[in-house]
Formats: sequence, C-alpha cells, structure tokens
Amino acid sequence: MFSTTTNTVEGRPVRDYLGIVTGEVIVGANIFRDLFASITDIVGGRSGKYEDVLARARKEALGEMEAEAAKLGGNAVVGVDIDYEVLGQNGSMLMVSASGTAVVL
Repeated sequence: MFSTTTNTVEGRPVRDYLGIVTGEVIVGANIFRDLFASITDIVGGRSGKYEDVLARARKEALGEMEAEAAKLGGNAVVGVDIDYEVLGQNGSMLMVSASGTAVVL
C-alpha cells in the first residue's frame, strides 16, 4: 500500500477513486510517563516517552486507514492528512486520526 500527502503520484495516473478512508487511534496518558515528562519539561529536553507513544499512535492510525483502503480494493491512498487532538478531562488522552482518498493506480 502506497500513501502520500499529495493528490497525485507522479507517473502513476489514478484509474479509480474509491472514497474517503480513515484511521483513528486514541491513547491514554500513563501517570509514570507523565511524571517523567514533567521532569523533562522542568529541566529541558525532549520527552522521549511521549514521542514514542505519539509515533506508535500515528503508525497505527495510518495502518488502519491503509487497511480500509485495501478492503475497498485500493492500492494507494492520496491526499493523506494526519490530525492530533487532546481529549478527556485534563487532556488525559490523545487522538491521532489519518484520512485520505483510497485509489487504484
């Protein structure tokens, strides 16, 4: 499965548009990860634990989107957009959503 943020794939004309496909993942914050992240915020630097969770959630959302495209008979997704949203009381959850158009190249 090929996914791109562009609306076309150079040298590969779109033969069929199959529709919009999405993938969503919601991850909860962990109290220990939050504790270490707050220490990182105080002393500076990057929060590796949050970055790992974010990368995993993004990968899973893209995977769900691509699986939906495959179910429709597509071999690519064009116009991919990835969004992030904080959910829940006190921002305790993060939603990553990916959407695009399933196509046959």
